[in-house]
Amino acid sequence: MSDKPRKFKGGVHPNDSKALSASKPIQDAPLLDTYKVIMHQNIGAPPELVVKKGDTVKKGDLLAKASGFVSVPLHAPTSGTIKAIDKCPGPTGMAVPAIEITADGEDEWGSPFVPITDWKNCDPAVLKQRVWDAGIVGMGGAGFPAHVKLSPPEGKTINTLILNGAECEPYLTADHRLMLEQAEDVVRGAAIIARILGLETAVIGVEENKPDAIAQLKEIAGKYNVTVQALPVNYPQGAEKQLIYAITGREVPIGKLPMDVHCVVQNVASAVAIAEAVVKGRPSIDRITTVTGKPVVNPGNWRFRIGTPIEKALELVGGVNAQPAKLLLGGPMMGIAQKSLGVTVMKNTSGILLIAADEVSLYTSEPCIRCGRCVEVCPMSILPATISQAVENKRFDWAEELNVMACIECGSCSYVCPSHRPLNQHFKRGKIEIQAQLRKKK
Repeated sequence: MSDKPRKFKGGVHPNDSKALSASKPIQDAPLLDTYKVIMHQNIGAPPELVVKKGDTVKKGDLLAKASGFVSVPLHAPTSGTIKAIDKCPGPTGMAVPAIEITADGEDEWGSPFVPITDWKNCDPAVLKQRVWDAGIVGMGGAGFPAHVKLSPPEGKTINTLILNGAECEPYLTADHRLMLEQAEDVVRGAAIIARILGLETAVIGVEENKPDAIAQLKEIAGKYNVTVQALPVNYPQGAEKQLIYAITGREVPIGKLPMDVHCVVQNVASAVAIAEAVVKGRPSIDRITTVTGKPVVNPGNWRFRIGTPIEKALELVGGVNAQPAKLLLGGPMMGIAQKSLGVTVMKNTSGILLIAADEVSLYTSEPCIRCGRCVEVCPMSILPATISQAVENKRFDWAEELNVMACIECGSCSYVCPSHRPLNQHFKRGKIEIQAQLRKKK
């Protein structure tokens, strides 16, 4: 591992627009009257309900248990009564099962987990079980169960743990504030994960546009035998494969995972959740989220409980000063556009972003002009223009041969395309169609 990070191929440099919220400390959202907790908040199998309408619950009580190894439990964000088990708008636009809780105003904890204060000498298997029991997922966006990442299969040797503090997505500053305000928890979380994986050390990668966070982490890191690596500002620096290459020089082959090059990557917010679950006995029931954008009256970073409606989150920041053109969950490059304010905060909701009308170009997609800019910026070295045309022509077999499944959907190609082609949307569709065909074959 070199002291100087490597530059991965491709990438872009959009205006980061982080000044809107980077200086705003994390605020705790006040208790609401009602929460609608979306049931399926992880990649993999949805959890299995253990409550019913009319039940009373305490804060942190189990709402749904894991239904398999690639599944995580779900816990109550406050104390109250189960008003309904129904559906609410989901982040993809479809209605999804949700648990509606009417808060009793007491916000009383149930029976939290017993804190593991001597985690340095604790059996790694016990620590990993705590991560699973606490319902922790990857909070960088994907929602992959954290305990699965910490369970390398037989034959996979892990020798490097990387914490992703790059937060390269424009506008988002939740991880930045977390690294500033809970630096000890970030580093302690890294050390706990290292203990689970049988490693002596870990490295935290942070983009150079966060010098205050880098300095804060470095003050504490040595105490836990953790190092901090400053990284060049280059989107998508926080993508797993690009982060691994920048820090270690190892290239994850197409179709392979970080474990195949002996690495595990976790987000800094996930590390904090792990530290809190182990040391404080606290399940995962909230998420630090950036609420931002030019139309937002008072952009900032908030600790929202899962189940908080986006509408309520926008009220807390003072509403809007102009009619926004678009609402996104996440950032402008990889975020998902929303059609409803009834969508609620999940464990991986890193941002709520309002795009102003003057930031949205009203244009029509044009034919590809073969300029090659998409190829130059693609961090995965695939052929975006050609794959896009394959999808347009419903040649999903061709798209698969061209490695559309390797696309990380970073949006760099769409960002530079002079013809304004919806490249990222084409790739998403191509993946869905290929996966559907595979299911039919099975």
